[in-house]
Amino acid sequence: MTKALSRRSFLRTSLAGSASVAASPMSFAAGGIYTPGTYSAKANGIGEVIVTMTFDSNKITDVVLNVANETPSIGQAAAGAIKKLLLTRQSAQFDAVSGASITSAAVSKAAAKCIAQAKGEIPVEVIQTEAKKDDGDWLGKEPEIAENQIKATHTADIIVVGCGTGGMFAVCAAAEEGAKVIGIDRFVTGTGIRDDLGAVNSRYQKKWGTKIDKWDYVTMATQYAAGHINQDLVKLFCDNSGAVIDWYGDRLAERGVELWHESGDKVDESRYHHFPTGHSPRWRTSDDGTGKPLDGNRILHDYAVKKGARFDYNTRMVKLIKDKGRVTGCICINADGDYVRYLAKKGVVVATGGYAQNYPMMQALQPWNLRIVGRTRAMPGAHGDGIKACLWAGAKMDETHSMMMFDRTALRREQTPGPEVCKSGNSGFFWMGSQPWLKVNGDGRRFINESGTYENILHADEHQKGHVHYVIFDSNWTKYVAQFKMHGCSRLVPFENGADPNIPYQTIRDKMLPDLIAKKFVIKADTLEELARGLGLPEKTFKETVARYNKLVAAGEDTDYGKEIFRLSPVNQGPYYGAKTTGQILCTMDGIQIDTHMNAIDTEGNPIPGLYVIGNDSGSYFANEYPNLSTGMACGRTVTCGRLVGQYLAKL
Repeated sequence: MTKALSRRSFLRTSLAGSASVAASPMSFAAGGIYTPGTYSAKANGIGEVIVTMTFDSNKITDVVLNVANETPSIGQAAAGAIKKLLLTRQSAQFDAVSGASITSAAVSKAAAKCIAQAKGEIPVEVIQTEAKKDDGDWLGKEPEIAENQIKATHTADIIVVGCGTGGMFAVCAAAEEGAKVIGIDRFVTGTGIRDDLGAVNSRYQKKWGTKIDKWDYVTMATQYAAGHINQDLVKLFCDNSGAVIDWYGDRLAERGVELWHESGDKVDESRYHHFPTGHSPRWRTSDDGTGKPLDGNRILHDYAVKKGARFDYNTRMVKLIKDKGRVTGCICINADGDYVRYLAKKGVVVATGGYAQNYPMMQALQPWNLRIVGRTRAMPGAHGDGIKACLWAGAKMDETHSMMMFDRTALRREQTPGPEVCKSGNSGFFWMGSQPWLKVNGDGRRFINESGTYENILHADEHQKGHVHYVIFDSNWTKYVAQFKMHGCSRLVPFENGADPNIPYQTIRDKMLPDLIAKKFVIKADTLEELARGLGLPEKTFKETVARYNKLVAAGEDTDYGKEIFRLSPVNQGPYYGAKTTGQILCTMDGIQIDTHMNAIDTEGNPIPGLYVIGNDSGSYFANEYPNLSTGMACGRTVTCGRLVGQYLAKL
């Protein structure tokens, strides 16, 4: 561990955009709108965005966008369209590119500063970028910020850092109790409330007759984690999550949104025990007043403001403030690039979302998992800022490191899993990958009971060629998805009680699968031989495997790996489909160790006064792999702890 925390060397400094400025700051070109030259400015999007614009005396002639810190499949993908809009409109004002509103807003803000520089309205900005050598030092040194650098100070009872799933619940709870609470977030708005929220004993579960034994649940959590957890936190979830979900249901109902329990099946003969804990809003019937569906962030933001909460967006925490052993606040950078101090009379709640967007940190702490993934759906702010700030303040991190992964990424034949393909965004979103189809290794052989957890097969891939497996199904796949009786977000048909699946099979059939085929992430073939060639599998062995599997299906018993009969489906009707498959990152699961008040624990095992941690920044709850057969276990833990810590601090 000591080696991983060694100091990082800064090799060189480069200047972006300053050398080619044609005139001194605040000067004007005679007879023109702009002083000709090249100007740069930066703003915060998902990460830092740098815009460089070149002007002649009357127009913008070129635009260069550095969006390397933005999400590859969203912000980076939109860069070309944004550049075209800037050049076409000759203005920093443009309609956000669909799906990339955060990046669009950041570019617009930086472009406005470039234009103001070119007009002589503000001084020329010199952008310094530091090239860093990745030597495994993911922690870095706590920034030193002088008193004279701080431009403003704000005081509240409670400061919540991060306004996503957990943070928003904490803000609402504190505001309800009458506390003065400020929620800060690095983005222009909160990153959203996850659906599939887990709970035990909600009114929705009671209505359907769902019963979950508390001690069975605690045992399950302990077994998945091999004991690397604090059982008191799982007990806390079991005792309080139902009431928290009921509260959220009330907030949704106030805006005309139904919350549904994702029920289990009355007859469930799965080998792996399922706990029907999931709850999801039915957004498709909602209306935000403009004809668009509502979302959880909008609903809870409006509710919190009504209760007196304040939100400071475009504000990123840099470090915590610690005085005489107590965390008293934090220092942040605001939208103008100024340092701002926030002081908390009762406590700071850190909820920045973990570190699943920080590849050096993941490489240092859990490199084995990066070898079995090819795509990320991690929340955009999950850069580890909160965890690092807590460590600088003396907190202790989990000693085992893990991430939540789903087996839903399709690769092209020539691609290999790993962080580079994750960062590129060039992989297939293979939602149906978790279905218990026939799955084989690179030798064309079956190697596992495909009816397990999402992560079982990914970790089994560690023993297979290329750290991948191949998903095989035939043209009758749509009739098999109902008989599989899948749980949670892998279910492609309505639940027994009528709750909607996350994505229905019709959407996959009509849109997602054809797109994957067109992009060669899924191979479609008329014969098994052709499918084997398309996937790069040995034809003879592959055909023998399919024949053997079809024989087991016909016999109604899997004597090779024990898969349940209702999850056996033949591969005997062309056309046939196959995908080279690996994992998808959702979040990291290790974090700062906490107690049942969500109070951060120091390296001596004692609570750190004033510092509280929730969600993916917190630890003590998961290890090894995510228990996906308890739907929404992570999100349910996050909202439960968020609401409880908000109430607790408000009453101090």
